[in-house]
Amino acid sequence: MSAFITFEGPEGSGKTTVIQQVAKKLEEQFNIVLTREPGGVKTGEQIREVLLEGDNMDDRTEALLFAASRREHLVGKVIPSLKQDKVVLCDRYIDSSLAYQGYARGIGIEEVKSINAFAINGLYPDITIYLDVSVSVGRERILKNKRDQNRLDQEDIAFHEKVVEGYKKIIHNEPERFIVIDANRSVDEVVNTTYESISKYLEKL
Repeated sequence: MSAFITFEGPEGSGKTTVIQQVAKKLEEQFNIVLTREPGGVKTGEQIREVLLEGDNMDDRTEALLFAASRREHLVGKVIPSLKQDKVVLCDRYIDSSLAYQGYARGIGIEEVKSINAFAINGLYPDITIYLDVSVSVGRERILKNKRDQNRLDQEDIAFHEKVVEGYKKIIHNEPERFIVIDANRSVDEVVNTTYESISKYLEKL
């Protein structure tokens, strides 16, 4: 049995912490591969460094680099894992590009979707977990945890509010693919709810 499950959410949603803890729980029952975007494979990680740690760049260049990293990741890790009947949990995927570059940057959701259609060649997630958190709570968590802030973290509040708006539009257009989790709660509550939702999905397969 294989499944491709992606995790999405705005900055400070706890996404990376949640996916790691959920993966540990699921490993007791399923063959799990945990990965991330941008990155996941050598070339993808090199592009990640340019995207997140480099200087400001043209918005369309940014969108194209995310798509290029995504393609390398799919070919090098995701597709081979799915062929081996593994459950792939991926920290961010195409919806991040649609929300961040398509909507928040103002390029256009459909325009960024067309760039990525070429990159993913029809491989959409089976389900997507969206960790729903308010911008104010997300920003508060980032500052409290004193984590290193990348180039996207450092955008202003208006940008991050547009990211959330973008995600809401995407979810509205594809409600059957998304499982929306209230991520304003404690980490343990979010992890348990997410784990239960994914377990129920996988048990049906």
